Amino acid sequence: MMYVDVVIKNKSDNTDIFYTYGSALPVSIGQKVYVPFGLGNRKKEAYVINTYNNLEKEIKNLKFIAEIDESISLNQEMVSTALFMKKRYLCRTIDAIQCFVPPGKPLKSGKKREPNRETNVEKNESKRLNKEQQIAKDQITSSIISGKGNIFLLKGVTGSGKTEVYMQVVQETLSLGKTAIIMVPEISLTPQTLERFFGRFGKDQIAVLHSKLSNGERYDEWQKIRNGEAQIVIGARSAVFAPLENIGLIILDEEHESSYKSDKSPKYSGEEVAIKRLKTYNGTLVLGSATPSVVSYSRAKEGIYKLLEINNRYNMTPLPSVTTIDMRRELLAGNKSVISRALFSEIEKTLHKKKQIILFLNRRGYSTFVSCRSCGYVAECEECGIAMTYHKNSNSLECHYCGRKVAAPIICPNCNSKNVKYFGTGTQKIEELIQELFPEAKVSRLDFDTVKNKGSIDKIIRDFQKGKTDILIGTQMVAKGIDVGNVALVGIIAADVSLNIPDYRAQEKTFQLITQSAGRAGRGEEQGHVIIQTYSPEHFAVECASRQNYEDFYEKEISLRKMLKYPPFSDIFQLAFISENEKDAEFAANKAHYWLDENLPDELKENLYKVQKSYINKDNGKYRYHILLKTPRGKRQLCGKYIESLKQEIIKEKNKTYIFSTDVNPSSFI
Repeated sequence: MMYVDVVIKNKSDNTDIFYTYGSALPVSIGQKVYVPFGLGNRKKEAYVINTYNNLEKEIKNLKFIAEIDESISLNQEMVSTALFMKKRYLCRTIDAIQCFVPPGKPLKSGKKREPNRETNVEKNESKRLNKEQQIAKDQITSSIISGKGNIFLLKGVTGSGKTEVYMQVVQETLSLGKTAIIMVPEISLTPQTLERFFGRFGKDQIAVLHSKLSNGERYDEWQKIRNGEAQIVIGARSAVFAPLENIGLIILDEEHESSYKSDKSPKYSGEEVAIKRLKTYNGTLVLGSATPSVVSYSRAKEGIYKLLEINNRYNMTPLPSVTTIDMRRELLAGNKSVISRALFSEIEKTLHKKKQIILFLNRRGYSTFVSCRSCGYVAECEECGIAMTYHKNSNSLECHYCGRKVAAPIICPNCNSKNVKYFGTGTQKIEELIQELFPEAKVSRLDFDTVKNKGSIDKIIRDFQKGKTDILIGTQMVAKGIDVGNVALVGIIAADVSLNIPDYRAQEKTFQLITQSAGRAGRGEEQGHVIIQTYSPEHFAVECASRQNYEDFYEKEISLRKMLKYPPFSDIFQLAFISENEKDAEFAANKAHYWLDENLPDELKENLYKVQKSYINKDNGKYRYHILLKTPRGKRQLCGKYIESLKQEIIKEKNKTYIFSTDVNPSSFI
């Protein structure tokens, strides 16, 4: 006879506790079981969290485990990581556990689904590393061998050969009998990464995990990993939960990308989960990027992370030349098009040379900002330093941090011009314009709308790689991972779209997107050319990106963050209240705000912002209100305790008509 504590698979905060059961059969931590639950003793799925041989006190009417599922089990490290996630992200225990559990079921025939059977495999031999690559490889390898558990920030310019370094340190990891996880920020990058790794390591010891797989495919890949058949796992954010043992290495490529932060419960950080998992195995974490996040780079500056740099392209081709076009002058010259005269001319020349072109437009245009086309003025919040958002219904500008609200200007307050414009242009509109201007060119578009069907991403990218497409137009998907030597020109249509999103990271995202997009040009034998179109050419993010000077950008940005107390000098909690009834959502948010104002200590209350209607206030028939709470550096855990207390108060409420969720340092504040 033994006793176990289990967490029940039940989507209710009221049952987010451990339940004790008896077991006549031996069970271990992490095992999936079925137990009688509730008054009707319905059989429910559950997971073992603790086991012990004796009870401290007798439990009246003790229930027993009804069934053990031998096909699904987690190890102690996975359970420990799930419990860490519950505490850190204030989520339900079962939601964290489910991150490690595969969806789907095995085929009745017993056959295994192979999601990668059609992926091309060309032999990929190890390349000789240059001096900078070799130094990076040697330091990472030393950490893996010694088991020191270091975190490296590998800062390498676009085209510097970071992937080759990744593959060689993975090889070293496998030679030690350890396993490795390689994470990429976009599913669109997974096929390209897979092709390279398959060519080097073969298909047999590689598994893939990402959301575009069917549930059945994910189940079979999970079993392949859990059974020890795969030593390498490649995928997007969810790959961090791969059921590997003895993890020696985790790589986060393009570590600056916000997609490593989940926007659904549990709202975890892929980087933080990777760090937690690797602690158990004394494994090494590599964060790779040409444009590291400000937070990561500051940690490297402080010595928390170890900084490795590759400052030259692998083939020694110079970084592309960059031309910045002031769109205010275009307007003065009578050009009202979104395509400048210089970009039009360069597209013509590039097509004539039979070279390829990428046109980038960051359609994070979920927010409409107000800008003057004559002087470049953008309406910003005086308190928070971020772009205010235009609301058509009230004809007003609002700050989605502190709630400040002002009337939308008709005349520019800076230069008195009437050329005030509400920005919001989509890639489809650009595609139509480019096809009209260059009717002979083969044009394709890569964005959320064109990649909804399975395999569509692969086809669009593959056609471009094969030269079937002359001009590829896209959102941030085109800014990453596309390695085509024939791309001679990159045009950034409107740098201001990302510069003026209502987010304190707007400057950082703008610098990263311009630099990453620019990095697609000139990857062959000839230097590429980049044209940046902007109404704010003097802005430091645009100016530093045009020089591709990360250090200058970082110094300016970090000083602003410090002055305004944004991360890494604080953590930001977002508390969301969601209901089908708008008044219920608003009332719940105000009630929670009152509780926080009454209970938080002064050091935490100082940056408690008022209740805000979310910019996308109604989504899928539900209304959203939120509260932002900026906490001083080092006070995240303390603040989390108060938020957890608030959550417990909300759980006590009967007949709630709203959902409460918490996000720490969210990827978006809409």
